[in-house]
Amino acid sequence: MLKIRNYTVLPALPESLRDLDTVARNMFWSWNPEFVELFKRIDTNLWATSGHNPVKLLGSVSQERLDALAQNHGFLSELRRVCDKLKAYLDAPTWFDQICPSSTKSPIAYFSAEFGIHECLPIYAGGLGILAGDQLKNASDLGVPIVGIGLMYQKGYFRQYLNVDGWQQEVYVENDFYNMPVKLVRSEEGNPLTISVDYPGRTVHAQIWCASVGRAKLYLLDVNLPANSPTDRMITTTVYGGDSEMRIRQEIMLGIGGFRALAALGIQPTICHMNEGHTAFMVLERIRQMMNSAGATFDQALEATRAGNVFTMHTPVRAGVDEFPTELMDKYFADYLPMLGIGREKLLGFGRILPEDEGESFKMPILAMRLSGHINGVSELHGRVSRELWSCLWRRIPIAEVPITSITNGVHMKTWLSEEMTSLYERYFGLNWLEEDADSNAWENVSQIPDEELWRSHQRCRERLVAFTRNRLKAQMQRRGTYHSELNHAEEVLDPEALTIGFARRFAAYKRANLLLKDPERFAKILTNPDRPVQIIFAGKAHPKDTEGKEIIRQIIHFASQFDVRRRIVFLEDYDISVAKVLVQGVDVWLSNPRRPWEASGTSGMKAAVNGALNISTLDGWWCEGYRPEGGWVIGAGETYSDHDYQDIIESQTIYNVLENEVVPLFYTRSPDNLPRAWIHRMKNSVGWIAPRFNARRMVAQYAQNCYIPAQQKWEYLSGENMAKAKALSQWKSNIKTAWDELQIKDVQVHLGNGEAATELDMKNPQLKVGSKLKVSALVKLGLLGPEDVSVELYHGPLDARGNIDDGSVAAMDYQGSAGTDGEHWFSGLTPCQASGRRGVAVRVLPRHPDLVDPHEMGLILWEVSVDSRQ
Repeated sequence: MLKIRNYTVLPALPESLRDLDTVARNMFWSWNPEFVELFKRIDTNLWATSGHNPVKLLGSVSQERLDALAQNHGFLSELRRVCDKLKAYLDAPTWFDQICPSSTKSPIAYFSAEFGIHECLPIYAGGLGILAGDQLKNASDLGVPIVGIGLMYQKGYFRQYLNVDGWQQEVYVENDFYNMPVKLVRSEEGNPLTISVDYPGRTVHAQIWCASVGRAKLYLLDVNLPANSPTDRMITTTVYGGDSEMRIRQEIMLGIGGFRALAALGIQPTICHMNEGHTAFMVLERIRQMMNSAGATFDQALEATRAGNVFTMHTPVRAGVDEFPTELMDKYFADYLPMLGIGREKLLGFGRILPEDEGESFKMPILAMRLSGHINGVSELHGRVSRELWSCLWRRIPIAEVPITSITNGVHMKTWLSEEMTSLYERYFGLNWLEEDADSNAWENVSQIPDEELWRSHQRCRERLVAFTRNRLKAQMQRRGTYHSELNHAEEVLDPEALTIGFARRFAAYKRANLLLKDPERFAKILTNPDRPVQIIFAGKAHPKDTEGKEIIRQIIHFASQFDVRRRIVFLEDYDISVAKVLVQGVDVWLSNPRRPWEASGTSGMKAAVNGALNISTLDGWWCEGYRPEGGWVIGAGETYSDHDYQDIIESQTIYNVLENEVVPLFYTRSPDNLPRAWIHRMKNSVGWIAPRFNARRMVAQYAQNCYIPAQQKWEYLSGENMAKAKALSQWKSNIKTAWDELQIKDVQVHLGNGEAATELDMKNPQLKVGSKLKVSALVKLGLLGPEDVSVELYHGPLDARGNIDDGSVAAMDYQGSAGTDGEHWFSGLTPCQASGRRGVAVRVLPRHPDLVDPHEMGLILWEVSVDSRQ
């Protein structure tokens, strides 16, 4: 093997241009158009060929050009202006400063398998990464002290192209980290800072790259080092690459290695936020490090760390969860278990629905849920679906009380807004409108924007989309080897004045990109109407192993050829952030038709909406909250079908009807001045409703107020004073688990009324008047536990057809005193009769302790059962 000595060559920037490197290496430029314009002024063509990468641009531009810019007073003036803006941004007081005193501001570690900040840092695959990128950007804007943790993929996700048959092909391109807006983290001695993680029979080392995202830092682990074997160097090669064994290697490095990287960097987070289950091994390493630093047992460290863990799930179906067979867990964690001080069965139980089931695989979301104090879905519907899906982890607990909440996703407005719409909002909302985007009152001014200005701004975006699409299609055709005579077709596709629909997302079967093709003749007729033409732009990638998704792409390409609608349908290859921006900014309609309830949230429709596009979607994900009849359209009424073929027929017909009878006529109905006034009115309604509610500023603020701040307070409380509270809570839980099976509800007495006037209720004919009250007394055998260890409650509400309480409410029962024998105690409570109908009431017992994060976290509950049930 050749011995190669490596070195790095840096741009030789003249002294007056030194700040260019600083500006280029903070990705604040990615959501500030004036910064991008500065880079374009250096060399417009190089900016395009560098992939919109300012670091690569500075390394590629000629020295002569740099010397000329160093003497250009206009350029230097603009450079000073953007530098001043960056400095002012970094130094300014923030929203988080106002709600959280500096004395309690501690780092929040945000773990994610992918981050989509900008197309020049291609370490993302799709929506999960884009969301993580928007989370970091808005955390920076709000001053929330988030630190991102991820992997630095040598080849990122694949680049997509189609062959002549329309079949997706994949190619992987090496990332040149040294020409990206990242820096290698070095020790005080100047050497790369590294961490190590033990794998079976060897140790794998990783170096750490850092990207600055405004005020936030993103740290990325890279194992492509000579010290590692060729196989191990592939761990950080591709996003979601390889088989199950490669995935477990990746996720061990992300979770365990990521937390060790924080320690090596001197960062001690109080909160660790896991963005999906890929990151869940982090919880184990966090426990291990606390055991070592505090001299705690596994269970004691678990109590403290659980309080500071937040888990956001994105999977609405159990079949899509990240999981590993027991054999792989045994192989990769056999040597790690002694460091945790627990047995194999206990570790595997953390990742199973049934902890003792040896045949069950280890599920990463279950590990994250069992060891997190805060769990949330990413839309209201997804929260409900997740509570039903994972209610098996909290057996006998009403689904509504399963401790999974929801924080609906949002988008980073400044990243996704067109310059035209940004300028328009500034004129009518004020220069600081972005700082008020969580305040719906600011968005009421959208109605004050003149129709002419809104429509003119939107038309310019559509024109840019058409020009972009033509250029990209021409490049696609040239790459495919199309004859020169046919390239003129690219110049003729799409009409800048026609109704334009966008459909761009991952090509998975449940997203149904081919739903419009169910009746191809009818769809072709809609597209080719000479008086009211419609055109649609598709974009998106299928996973390399998803043959069904690839087939859907091929169907679209074949449809365009067979029905001679190639001027009206375009498929843009290699969908990424740059393509997404042009699409969401230029389309008139954003179409989304996932199979309910498989879309956890979705955010592309939000991005289109804030740019003035109208949404057509099934009632799934975020659209259940985003839909208003005056601002968009729905496909169906939220039905679910067991027969998917029948569902597709019904819902495709619905889309055709909506297009033919509502969307197309509304778009082409013009006033005497050729403005679609009714359409513009609907645009304003959509923007006014969606923009203030579905932005990442609101989302991050919710995470801060609902999760981060309460979790930090609980963490500090439990981990303080040498973990005295955590140790006491751990011991208390141990006592509760030991004694729980001895608890019994011995007797329940129901009376009508309260106090001395109460009379026993005739349970053979229990009829009450609205306004009356039930007094319920329960005799509970607590055994070794005391009354302070339990919460005895009434669970009451209307009964369903099966005699079960539906949508019940809880009323606490008060302790009345000891029954005098065998650890038995009386409790009583009242339930008002506020509505007529068939009602029910039941008695239940839960563990109670002031230091529990959630009353259901132990999964223990005792209900009164009938005699028949006990036999």
